[in-house]
Amino acid sequence: MDAENISRSSNTCIGKLRSNFLGTKFVIYDTQPPYTSANIPPPGRSSRRFYSKKVSPKVPTGSYSIAQIKYELNVLGTRGPRKMHCVMHSIPASAVDVGGSVPGQPELLPRSLEDSFRSISFSKLLDHSAEFSSSRFSDIVRASSSAEDDSKVKPLVLKNKSPRWHEQLQCWCLNFRGRVTVASVKNFQLIAAHQPAAGGPTTSRSSQSDHDKVILQFGKIGKDMFTMDYRYPLSAVQAFAICLSSFDTKLACE
Repeated sequence: MDAENISRSSNTCIGKLRSNFLGTKFVIYDTQPPYTSANIPPPGRSSRRFYSKKVSPKVPTGSYSIAQIKYELNVLGTRGPRKMHCVMHSIPASAVDVGGSVPGQPELLPRSLEDSFRSISFSKLLDHSAEFSSSRFSDIVRASSSAEDDSKVKPLVLKNKSPRWHEQLQCWCLNFRGRVTVASVKNFQLIAAHQPAAGGPTTSRSSQSDHDKVILQFGKIGKDMFTMDYRYPLSAVQAFAICLSSFDTKLACE
């Protein structure tokens, strides 16, 4: 990418994040058009580029909405993490279930990072951004020739994991497993908001564990220094955009 050219008209622009006046609602836009049945490669064939990079000149760059982020009133104030919900229009809710997947993503993409998160540098994020562009899942469903009822397909919704009160520190805390070291209202962990689909036999303990798997976590480690850890089914661009929204001032929430 050209560090000197960061305009939205540049062909290196990968998306944008737009906020409302209060900083409580955000929309993530992608530069790529939504999937259609013609864009999705046949089974067994994967492409480094999931679809053509060509975008209609009539459509402004970065105008394809792929996700929405909403911050709500934080009853903990500055003493605890903010309350937030993310609706990922490009990811079906079933992607977090056993055997779930995201249409158009490469077959060799790791499906989970349960034991540990992988950290990415900003340069790596930019290098992989072109490969992990998103599309609006609702448009994929409408374009599909499948007879499946569209109303049954829902986008993935993420919510912040509730913190626990720490008696010794006298504050609300989240377990970042050593990845976050400085308390900040910007720190958060996101998990899937929906319950896992009923499939094979599962115990209540395993269901609880699956439901509480952290998909994205973000937190402070020093002055102007933060870490971002994410896993499937989020892409680097989606994860980075969600974290970026945390920096905006939210007077209506705190």
